[in-house]
Amino acid sequence: MQRIHKFLSDIDKKIKQEDQLNSTKEKTANEDNNLLDAYSKAVVDVVDKIGPAVVSINVGWRIEEHGMQRGGAGSGVIFAPDGYILTNSHVVHNATQLSVVLNNGKTYEAELVGDDPATDLAVIRVQANNLPFARIGDSDSLRVGQLAIAIGNPLGFQSTVSTGVVSATGRHLRSQQGRLIENIVQHTAPLNPGNSGGPLVDSKGQVIGINVAIIHMAQGLSFAIPANTAKWVVSQILLHGRVKRGYLGIAGRKVPVDQRLNQFYTLENKSAVHIEHVEGNSPADRIGLREYDLIVAAEGEAINDVDDLHRFLSQWPLGRPFTLTIIRNDELHDADIVPVEAL
Repeated sequence: MQRIHKFLSDIDKKIKQEDQLNSTKEKTANEDNNLLDAYSKAVVDVVDKIGPAVVSINVGWRIEEHGMQRGGAGSGVIFAPDGYILTNSHVVHNATQLSVVLNNGKTYEAELVGDDPATDLAVIRVQANNLPFARIGDSDSLRVGQLAIAIGNPLGFQSTVSTGVVSATGRHLRSQQGRLIENIVQHTAPLNPGNSGGPLVDSKGQVIGINVAIIHMAQGLSFAIPANTAKWVVSQILLHGRVKRGYLGIAGRKVPVDQRLNQFYTLENKSAVHIEHVEGNSPADRIGLREYDLIVAAEGEAINDVDDLHRFLSQWPLGRPFTLTIIRNDELHDADIVPVEAL
């Protein structure tokens, strides 16, 4: 009898253990489903909110020597209700025809307000009012690992959504003009041709970047121009029709700085800009800069390469003098120079 009771007791224990295990599995499954539902809800909410502001851009270029027309397509995002649209410069640069297709299927002719090949950004406009629009967020607050949602028209498929995460910030990417675009956002949301110019959006439905490039033959390497760069470019284009940048009239290259000079003059430079050419009647020429001079600082800020100099000039007000620090024949010199607008 005792053996029967023990046998039945063991069976009860096994049943309870099975019930506990099944309960744990069910709880875990429910938690996973809740997480999936939260993730799905976040994406759906963002697409519902931002999707109507994402447009398809059809572009035509006339090839004069052949009398022919060729076309292309890209994406864009409406950032103001009166028809202003942000996209990539390479999508619309030198276009002879522009049209925009809204999320609801309506088509509008568009005009180029201004573009900036140096950052690969452009603003176009359609003559319409009360359009759905997206808010441009703060890309400086991005965190690696946060949700990133790309919306665009890859390969002609309108209103396509892909998701990923912000995988890195502070990357650098060369524009088609050779300038360095800073603080590029790297993410894992898949992009394809036609996504260019479309928004990268966070879980709050704010634009955190403008998708610009993918690395072919590599998975999970997609890039976007940061939202803060876009805001600065938009303000310049709306004010001036273009982005104003300082010009000194020099050509140079990065070279290492003799560490003995670094120590003697207490410089912070690992390298400097070696002047290889000075344009006649330029700001650099007027203050007597010469070939072989080394630019080591601008207004006290270390200049290690040409990109540092471009960065400084993009932020310094045109027509306002600043102090350029150079090394000439192993001697340190300061000279005041006034940048003019680059044409």
